[in-house]
Amino acid sequence: MFRPVCEIHMSDSTTQNDLRSLLIPFILTAVILITDQITKAVVVATVPRLETGGPIINVIGDFFRIIHVRNLGIAFSIGRNFSPVLRRILFIAIPATVVVVLVVYYFRTDEFTSFQRWAIAGIVGGGAGNLTDRILRPEGVVDFFDFRFYGLFGLERWPTFNIADASVVVCGIMLMVAVLFEGDNGRAEGEQEG
Repeated sequence: MFRPVCEIHMSDSTTQNDLRSLLIPFILTAVILITDQITKAVVVATVPRLETGGPIINVIGDFFRIIHVRNLGIAFSIGRNFSPVLRRILFIAIPATVVVVLVVYYFRTDEFTSFQRWAIAGIVGGGAGNLTDRILRPEGVVDFFDFRFYGLFGLERWPTFNIADASVVVCGIMLMVAVLFEGDNGRAEGEQEG
């Protein structure tokens, strides 16, 4: 069910509590965005890019490594060979629109449980982290986590990723699981908690 924007009156203490409970999950958004940008800044400052002869830093043998690569595309480097103008339109404008629509829907509906709202806030944080890179780093999104995948799905190594990527994937899975298993019962419990 949608809430009209005009329904938010700051003088009503119940509505203030409702607004506060809606805003609290965005602490996770901020933590993800800040952590993502700090880790990327550290990698950029301390690890030369792999393409220019930078090192492979073994953290857990060959299983987990830190490398500095740039991704001009989206997941799995899709679209990295597009023209710069097309990449800018597709990989900035469209994800920004999706994030804005998701946030607007988040505030306009009361159909999400508290857990689902936290998952959405995590997705928004990850999306904002990679959008920040696409806007401020024209040479591409900074990726640095590199895991061996032992040939599963035909991949010897999983595509290199960052904290924002991990947040979108993990929180997206959590949201899907919550939507599938919580249903109306989870919504009722979330409303009683909030």
